[in-house]
Amino acid sequence: MRKLLTAIALTASIISASAASPIVSEIADFVYPANYCPTGAISNFMPDDSGYLAANADNTKIVLYDIATGNEISTVFDASHTRENSINSFDHFIISPDGSRLLIATDVSSVYRRSSTAKYYTFDIKRNILRPLSRECDRQQAPLFSPDSRMVAFVADNNIKLRKLDYDTEIFVTDDGEAGKIINGIPDWVYEEEFSTNSLMTWSGDSSVLAFITSNETDVPTYSFPLYRGACHPMEEYTLYPGSFSYKYPVAGEPNSSVSLKSYDVATRKIVEINFGDKSTYYIPRIEFAPGTSTLLVTTLDRSQTRLEIYSANPKSTVTKSILVEQANCWIDPIAYENLVVTPTSFILNSSRSGYKHLYEYSLTGSLLRQITDGEAEVTECYGIDKDGNLYYQMAAPTPLDRTVYCLNTKGKTNIIGKESGYTSATFSPSLNYCVTTHSDITTPPVSTLSHSNGKQLRQLSDNATFTSKVSSLPEKKLITVNSDGVILNAWLMLPPNFDSGTKYPLIMTQYSGPGSQSVLNRWALDWEQFAATKGFIVASVDPRGTANRGRDFMDVVYRNLGYYETIDQVNSANYFASLSYVDSDRIGICGWSYGGYETLMCATQPANPFKVAVAIAPVTDWRFYDTIYAERYMLTPQENQDGYQASAPLNRTRNLSTKLLLMHGTADDNVHLQNTLEFVSQLQLDGTLCDMLLFPNMNHSINGCNARAVVYGNMMQYFINNL
Repeated sequence: MRKLLTAIALTASIISASAASPIVSEIADFVYPANYCPTGAISNFMPDDSGYLAANADNTKIVLYDIATGNEISTVFDASHTRENSINSFDHFIISPDGSRLLIATDVSSVYRRSSTAKYYTFDIKRNILRPLSRECDRQQAPLFSPDSRMVAFVADNNIKLRKLDYDTEIFVTDDGEAGKIINGIPDWVYEEEFSTNSLMTWSGDSSVLAFITSNETDVPTYSFPLYRGACHPMEEYTLYPGSFSYKYPVAGEPNSSVSLKSYDVATRKIVEINFGDKSTYYIPRIEFAPGTSTLLVTTLDRSQTRLEIYSANPKSTVTKSILVEQANCWIDPIAYENLVVTPTSFILNSSRSGYKHLYEYSLTGSLLRQITDGEAEVTECYGIDKDGNLYYQMAAPTPLDRTVYCLNTKGKTNIIGKESGYTSATFSPSLNYCVTTHSDITTPPVSTLSHSNGKQLRQLSDNATFTSKVSSLPEKKLITVNSDGVILNAWLMLPPNFDSGTKYPLIMTQYSGPGSQSVLNRWALDWEQFAATKGFIVASVDPRGTANRGRDFMDVVYRNLGYYETIDQVNSANYFASLSYVDSDRIGICGWSYGGYETLMCATQPANPFKVAVAIAPVTDWRFYDTIYAERYMLTPQENQDGYQASAPLNRTRNLSTKLLLMHGTADDNVHLQNTLEFVSQLQLDGTLCDMLLFPNMNHSINGCNARAVVYGNMMQYFINNL
């Protein structure tokens, strides 16, 4: 195929020369935020299960409701009737452990994906007194009540401060915090993003000690990207000259923050450092006191993330003891530390040691008490153990596409909470006496139900009848399987309305494909795929090797070689679909976002691939550009796996591109940097190859707000319409 000079469309109109495209308006009803399906779930139970709190529609009041009936009991907070201070409204609230106080958040501003700062207030419910959490710091981050509800630890300007509510005093816990160097109590960017946390502080059960992590990011390289005025939430200060945003971002193989564990004694105001004496301790993704005790459990990982070690630490004497070591052939599944459940006498670990994710209970000294679950169905979440010893968990069962919530009682009998087939998630009250289950399947929108934890239903919270009626005429997904070189892959297929098996239709394959992910589920979802089907496309999605809940052998095959098996499986799946009598083999497209964008480019640059059109959104184009924790978890460092990084980079495969390609990316993407797309386009330019590109000024990885999501998918759909 003759190659042309690169053509890059940098305007907002690949799709039309007009100021606005009709397809953007049409697709807007199918994508976020219009596709959000409310569940009515309860999220703010009172600590003693005496009721639950919920904000009114305009976030000016917080009302206490009866759990069983849903009837209003009382108004516990009214912004128009507070003593000492007043606010107009609030963004969210946090309940103290004893239920006597609230933290009220106003003027919330996002930092990264999970973190935010706000102007917080403390509210004494009985006395109706509203006070600023801090009188010295304008904004606060990650506030944390002490177990006795008498203090709040929070972070401001990289330092931890302590508010003693009884005395209305405020003191510094740390004073060495400094932007770009020392962070206390909260994670740096890569910890937050890849270890899924926004706080690195924990209180002892008697409220006498605050343990926290200090991160020294001095040696982490700085990453910067430009900021423009933009039309979405314009920043007028950058009208004529762009500004910039800089932060510490460690790419694969580069230095991470060095972390240290410390404890603060409230009575003496002294800080001591807790050491482990083990050079393999590189990351500390979680710290947690066993409830009601002074036993601190510290979860650590080596840099390769193949070795997890849990320590028991005494925060005052600083004595530590290794109580568990978990070694993996490839990587430790993040669920092991993200879902570590700690009780007053034990902890429950979700381990893949058998080849499948299962629960194991250990004493606080590290003795194995029991293996709780087994078999080939994998545990996807542990909710905890109630006072009677009943254990609640979610499992990918009866098939890997389903999620079922179970209760295992003290006699070893397992009961299902909610429904078995489909996708059920659960939220439990603090004592685990009550449970809100939300269930859907591939054809049925979510229904939320409040139950006792024994499964006895109390009332339905939401049936989404109006939403169901709205989408009842839309095309439905069908769950299928595809054979790829003898490996059976899970997939779904969506056919156009009034489907005619004698007609040949264009096909769009959408996928994510990342290790440990799962896109094919017996779960309801409304998105652009239904819109595409109404436009005459068949839409399909396939979970390739490397994805989750089919055992470690299925997942581990991608280790050190991302993109290889995923691409084989996506190409084989496309060839299978092409063999169907009703699929036009000359009109097959593929698309994806983030890892899905990466895999889209891997497929588009695969020799002799069957894809005519590809759309990659915010793609990684070389794992050397991506962060340490994620890239090294699956690839090790570039120094350890040079060949793997070379083979897995679409950037090194551009000469194979024969597919018509559209790239889209936010210019302020702090996660997958625009650098990925620009370097890819630069290489295409050197090769003399054509592509199209649309950039979203000041948008981050989610490309959301000001109708941007509709523009992303409207642009993608028009590209497929024009070229398939």
